[in-house]
Amino acid sequence: MMNVLMSYVLLLLVAFNVQANDWREARIEVQTLFNNALSEDDIYNASWAIYSPSKKIDWHFSGGQFSSGEKVTGANPFYTASIGKTFTSTAIAMLYERGYLKLTDEVTNYLPKEVVSGLHLFEGKDYSSEITIEQLLQHTSGLPDYFGDETYDDLPNATALLFAETDRMWTPVELLNISKKSMRPHFKPGASYRYSENGYVLLGLIVEQVSGLRLHDFFQQHIFTPLNMNNTYMHLRAKPRFATKKMSEVYVQNTNISTFKSLSLDWAGGGLVSTARDLNRFQMALHTFQLVTAETLEKMQQWIPESKGLYYGFGLRKVSSAERFSSNFNLNMIGHTGSTSSFMFYCPDLDIYLSGTFNQINQAQKSITAPFSILTYLQGDESNEK
Repeated sequence: MMNVLMSYVLLLLVAFNVQANDWREARIEVQTLFNNALSEDDIYNASWAIYSPSKKIDWHFSGGQFSSGEKVTGANPFYTASIGKTFTSTAIAMLYERGYLKLTDEVTNYLPKEVVSGLHLFEGKDYSSEITIEQLLQHTSGLPDYFGDETYDDLPNATALLFAETDRMWTPVELLNISKKSMRPHFKPGASYRYSENGYVLLGLIVEQVSGLRLHDFFQQHIFTPLNMNNTYMHLRAKPRFATKKMSEVYVQNTNISTFKSLSLDWAGGGLVSTARDLNRFQMALHTFQLVTAETLEKMQQWIPESKGLYYGFGLRKVSSAERFSSNFNLNMIGHTGSTSSFMFYCPDLDIYLSGTFNQINQAQKSITAPFSILTYLQGDESNEK
């Protein structure tokens, strides 16, 4: 009996070693890709995590340093920017499943009149009361974007305010007022698609109104703690569950903006700090129905065109590699990107989760090109095995 058991253990070890060897070349290629990116002049630090339960891949890459000279490791969390939209949309989906709201409800059902009033004045008509939750989730409300849109009266938008008032702590209502005062909507609610940070501020306020919790507390109680995301928190508004290393520095060209209190201009649409491993833990839970049901996740993946090869659902973005890059590899990535060149994607075709950042706003395009490059290496290795 002992001999049989020992033989079985040896077979398992051999199988594991064979599989590990199968991915060794791909890991070297991904490491080279990471090193090449890190060597670019305006990338000061980076962190990636690649995970696949079916392929037994659990890789992490990190490098660079703080301005003090201290090394950046995978334990240093980073500013995730618009990846936070997936967390806010998931919070809405969880409340929907529990019967607290309907996705087709108007936002006026949940928010005070002073918040909603004057939100959507378009061509002489106030459409504020017609905006629905699902329109906010999918960026089809027509609302302006207080970060990216220009003002009509030469007042600064949020991008300018980030640098102009670096010590200011912003409230969610103040964020909405930036566009209320100086920006115009783009179309009637539901008529088209246009990315809007305003919509996700409203969604964050709805989560707070319905749940009775501050948004960062809702995340902590219903997402971070159950998933053991111990290094994830809302920047400037909360602390991580356990002691966590300091946040990696994030740059705009050569300017380190990590210490700016004005990063509070980002909230429900992208104010989270996390690690690549924590982000993979979250998206695996989402795609294996630990947070919402399969039916609800399917609702979140009702795609509409965003740009070439990009589609948007409810706080989720889909990238079609065949369309986006005219690639021979027909792979889809589902997740989100952030302006800080952060990314969080699941590739269902290969069962691979990828998360990471370059912490450089001027390299935002890498939030899509880098994960696709990683997948091509892994797809190539998988094809060679067959």
